[in-house]
Amino acid sequence: MSERGSGRAARVGRAAALTLIAGTVGGAAVLAGEAFVARTRRYAQPELGLALRSTVGRAGATPLRLVLLGDSSALGVGVDRVGDTIGGQLARLLAEEQGPTGDRQVRLSSVGVSGSRSTDLATQVARALLGERPDVAVILIGANDATSARRASESAAYLGAAVRRLRDAGVEVVVGTCPDLGAVRAIAPPLRQVVGWLGRRTAQAQANAVLEAGGAVVDLGAETGPVFRADAGTLCHDGFHPSADGYRVWAHALLPAVAAAAAAAARR
Repeated sequence: MSERGSGRAARVGRAAALTLIAGTVGGAAVLAGEAFVARTRRYAQPELGLALRSTVGRAGATPLRLVLLGDSSALGVGVDRVGDTIGGQLARLLAEEQGPTGDRQVRLSSVGVSGSRSTDLATQVARALLGERPDVAVILIGANDATSARRASESAAYLGAAVRRLRDAGVEVVVGTCPDLGAVRAIAPPLRQVVGWLGRRTAQAQANAVLEAGGAVVDLGAETGPVFRADAGTLCHDGFHPSADGYRVWAHALLPAVAAAAAAAARR
């Protein structure tokens, strides 16, 4: 190659490197800006009027004690009626379904706390096991782990430990893994795609830990993500938490595993 050709190649290489650096810096700046907007926007808050305990079903029917653990989704943030929460909708579906001993009266409670991560589950498990032991526990966790970019293996280990404690206490456990965060409207692209990838990574680690600990897994991202991506009405006004329709989609996805867990509890 001639000296002129070598000089031209060097200039092209420097230009390409500068373009890559500029693109990387610019992309990081965009992501940082979108992260700031996502952190500072106003999100739905827990409704203080929502009862954490309720009973659904015919008096005198076979009782089923159902407890929810986890983050804001376990409380039903985004709706203002108990019947529209994930717990309320699951309780209704279970009460309407004929169990092995006939119809059920579902005694619903929640120990979930909005904003929780998997590290907070130990306290929730202790609360869930106070008093009368639940028959079935449903855990909904992972979104806050993913959006805080925690190591998936670390957060999954805490979840696995919580599942193991509940199973050792004789409680059937169903875990709805991290939902499809790529479907949320509160986070703009390209950050939405990044968060979606973090959510999928978290969900996979969760599934492995839960199965190893003896729990049942429902992949909410895979089973309901396409519905949330297609229908903005599945999210509440903040574009992040589910609406009543969104919780209904989740409840139907969870129902087969939760009904199987209820049947297993009834056979004990």
